[in-house]
Order: sequence, then C-alpha cells, then structure tokens
Amino acid sequence: MTRYILAIDQGTTSTRSIVFDDQGAVAGVDQREFAQSYPELGWVEHDPETIWRDVVDTARAALAKAGADASAVAAIGVANQRETVVVWDRRSGQAIHPAIVWQDRRTTDACEALRLAGHEDLVQARTGLRLDPYFSASKLAWILDHVAGAREAAKRGDLAFGTIDSFLLWRLTGGRVHATDATNASRTLLFDIHRQVWDEDLLALFDIPAGLLPDVRDNCADFGETEADLFGAPIPIRGMAGDQQAALIGQACFGQGMIKATYGTGCFMLMNTGAQPVVSNTRLLTTTAYRLNGQPTYALEGSIFVAGAAIKWLRDQLGLIVRASDTSSLATSVPDGHGVYMVPAFVGLGAPYWDPQAKGLIHGLTLDASAAHIARAALESVAFQTQDLVEAMFADGASRPSALRVDGGMAANDWLCAFLSGVIDAPVERPVNVETTALGAAFLAGLGAGVWPDLAAISQGWRLDRRFDPAMTPDQRAQSLAGWKDAVARARLRPAG
Repeated sequence: MTRYILAIDQGTTSTRSIVFDDQGAVAGVDQREFAQSYPELGWVEHDPETIWRDVVDTARAALAKAGADASAVAAIGVANQRETVVVWDRRSGQAIHPAIVWQDRRTTDACEALRLAGHEDLVQARTGLRLDPYFSASKLAWILDHVAGAREAAKRGDLAFGTIDSFLLWRLTGGRVHATDATNASRTLLFDIHRQVWDEDLLALFDIPAGLLPDVRDNCADFGETEADLFGAPIPIRGMAGDQQAALIGQACFGQGMIKATYGTGCFMLMNTGAQPVVSNTRLLTTTAYRLNGQPTYALEGSIFVAGAAIKWLRDQLGLIVRASDTSSLATSVPDGHGVYMVPAFVGLGAPYWDPQAKGLIHGLTLDASAAHIARAALESVAFQTQDLVEAMFADGASRPSALRVDGGMAANDWLCAFLSGVIDAPVERPVNVETTALGAAFLAGLGAGVWPDLAAISQGWRLDRRFDPAMTPDQRAQSLAGWKDAVARARLRPAG
C-alpha cells in the first residue's frame, strides 16, 4: 500500500499543503493566499488565526485530492516562513498580538542602538547573524514591551513564543508540544549555533525570559502527533525546518559546496559548508543548514528581502500585470532593458548590504520607457541581487558554483532562469519539482517515518527538468552589472538633512 507524506508549507503570502507519495511524487495539493497587514510605515503583520485556519483547510483539501485518509499518511513535515514572531497564551492558545513578519522594520532603531553599544560582535560570534530587525529577538522584545501585561505574564510562564512552526505545532498537537527545530532556532538571534543551545547572554541582551522558549529538536525528530479530530485520526509529525533549509534538503544539496537559491517572496541562497561553520567576511550569514542525529551541518546564506514581492507589487499596486507570468512575455517583448533598473528595496536591502534604510527606486526612466521595461527591470533585479550573493560567497573563499539549483515560484520563468545564468556566469539547474520547500519538509518527515532510509536515497530522487547555460557576452554582463551597482548606490543615498 502506498505510504503518503503530508507537507505543510506555510509561507509569507500563502499557505500550501502537498501530499507526496513514497516516490516523492505529488499526489494532491491545495494553496491559499492570505492578506498582508501594514499598520504603519515599515510594519508587516499576519493574523495567526488566518494562518492556522488555512493550514487545516489546505491540508484537508490536499488529502482529499490525493484520495488519502489519515491512516495512509506516514507522517507530517512542516516548513515555514522563518523569523516571523508569534506570542500566545499557554492556556487559551490565542496569540496576544498579530504575528510580526520577518520583513517588518519597526525595530530598526532598537537594533541600531545595540549595534552602537558594541554588541554586534557577540551576536555574530554566537549566532552567525547580524543585528538586524529581520531576525526574531527584537520583534519578540517589542511585543513584550508594547502589549499590556505581556512582560509580567512572560515572567510568570503564562506565555509561549515561537516562530510560525512552533505555533502550528502547538495547535496541531492540541497544546501538548512546544518545540522548534535547530534551523528555525538559529534564526532568532537567541541561539548559539556552535553549542546548539539557547544562549543566556543573548537572552539577557534582549531581556527575554527563558520560559518563553520552545524545546529545540533535530530537523528529523518526534514532534508528537496531531489531534485526532483534525484529520480523522492522529498523524505523527516527524519533520520540521525553516523554509530555506527545507528547500536545501528538497534540492538534495547535501555535499559541501552545493548551492541553491529559492525565489519566493524574497530570494534566499544557501551554500552547504559541511560540519564546520564558515565565518563570512562579506556580511553573509552563517546558519544551521540542518541537524540530524544531533549533528549540525552548516551553511552560508545570503538573504534577499524582495524577489517575487516585486512582481506582486507590479500586479497589486501598479496594475501593470494581471498575472505574475505576464512578466515573462513583457520581458521578451523588448530587445533589452533600455537602461532601466529597479532596486526593490521596499523593506531595505539584505545581504550583502544590510541597509534597512535603503529605499526602492526605478532608475533610468525616459519618455520612451514602457511597462515592459519596468517589468523586465523587476525580473532583472532578482538576477542582479543573486549575483551580489554569488560574488560575496566567492570573496569568502567559495569556488564559483558548478551549477546553481533554483526553485520556488519564480524558477518556473524560463526567461528569468536564462538571464540569471548569464548574470552569474554559471549554469542554472531547475528540478522537475520547483516546490522544493514542501518536498524538503516531506523528505524530513519521511526520514523520520522510515519511508526513506537516508540522505543518499533522497539524492537519487532529485530530477533535473532543465539546465540553462550562460549566453551573455562578457561585455554585456559587465555593462549590466555596472548599471546595477550604480542604481544600488542611488537607492542607498540618504536624503539631505
């Protein structure tokens, strides 16, 4: 009898559930977009109850489409948007504040004050991260300081903190399990990635009571089982990872030096560095790639805050396109970029700049520039930001990649993949299944349930859909990158006064 894996992929703008069979093929899928909330300039929030409802609804729908009942599901795997913060009441299970999303910049000043006070070296040495509002700790501190009675309740042990994975796990298990995995823990600014423990000095720095924190487990572990009434019978939960690490696993990047880039709301590039963490000299992040059998594997990561979100902006705010796929036809309708560059710094710039005060801009407009040029510039910006990360990894001692494995929704765009290959001057490989985040969560759960015996078996299941080889001349590449660097410099200019 076929054994199924249910993967829950809770992302920044949508929730997706996919049922995989024991060969790694998709048997059923359901997806729902949900609303983003922007209560103040630079703030981004989600409704945890909407996320929870969508997880349950999409999981039930995906199981129905697969024709699988709970008894046929070997395990559940969870992948999630990282760094997004939820604090909830342990008795009621209700969040005390909307989830503060990883894109949120409300704690920029607080992080800058800690940096100016000389704390960044400690933070980076312990966590591999930077003092930036992107990560969870300053968001958590903000909730404790701005929700009436929250800090006192936290000290009494009445509240629980988690990234989205922990909140979902709490709900899935009926409040029996408060846990996270090593990859999500490593994104909080509170976790020592070398000792693999919550760090007392960092908890003191951000004034976070230890009683708020979840238990940290391997990516493939016993995370309990679901309440029977959710899906008709209890289902074991055996895998959990932050979305980018899940994609690394789904891309089977288990060898040292293998590299992947996931193109969703943002773009996140991870390079497997093996059993030893590599300290970046170019402002990349050192992070936990995965932890199995208590042994961590590390990665260098470059985080781009806006990739697909720029295309969504063209659609929802400017009305230039009806569907995201329209950008491909627009990009091919013009012979070149016409000197138009978009720097999508809507929430500042991530790696390697780490400039939360940078502003988005479209540069190089002339009277004969068209909607097609703007759409093309949005796509090109994704490739240029990726090259910034490749260049940084190269400067940190990495070899130029033999190939970049890509995934996520934008990876389905042939024009983008071809342009990306030219910009980074390396082959781009797209797998048959570009939804590798969910696949990685499924692989972890399947490992825990014995569906797959080891990582080698997962690697053998990776399938290439198409390879894109560089077709850009050196002069074209140099000219394009020079224009991009100029545009970025302009986006980082500070207003006078």
